[in-house]
Amino acid sequence: MPVVLILIQLAIEVFASDATKKFLLEEGGPHETMQAVTMFIAFIMATYLAIRIKGKWLKLWFGIAALASFYVAGEEVSWGQWIFYWDTPEGWAQINDQQETNLHNTSAWFDQKPQIILQIGVLVGGIIIPLLKLFKPEKLPTRFNAIYGDYHLLPTALIALSLKLSDTILDAMHWHFFYRVSEVLELYLFYFVALYLYFMFKKVKR
Repeated sequence: MPVVLILIQLAIEVFASDATKKFLLEEGGPHETMQAVTMFIAFIMATYLAIRIKGKWLKLWFGIAALASFYVAGEEVSWGQWIFYWDTPEGWAQINDQQETNLHNTSAWFDQKPQIILQIGVLVGGIIIPLLKLFKPEKLPTRFNAIYGDYHLLPTALIALSLKLSDTILDAMHWHFFYRVSEVLELYLFYFVALYLYFMFKKVKR
């Protein structure tokens, strides 16, 4: 699925018109809607896990995942503004970069910095830990076995971090392949979260 999605995205970038790409990737467009839906599904799974799983620290782990997923889902639709189309209050519009009723456009502490933490999480949880589980399982502390992901997360993690790396390199060269790589990157980061929770959900069900 992650490979199919990135191939579709690459085809859109190559063959679609700028008007089509603008429609797909604009604020409140289909990509942002997919991001919000993905994180709302992640919220449901994390909430289920926090309720059903045994152990205080595991409940805390998935409780944090549930709160974070709910926050991101709400932010992606500006807490309903992109659904019900209300006007942003004047005072809030002055401190929001895009005049929306959300927090992530008001400060890097609500946007870039949490995303950096998520990117580190994708690197560690989606690449380093799965590879260690495959080739050097003795290197991993056994007390965290309950929350380790496996090799199923590798493709999504590799694509997400490749998007981030290519954006950094191409930005330094003042050239961009993607119309709005930030939206594509966010979709893959959120997809990774949902996929991780899905595998945890399956583990708990078993």
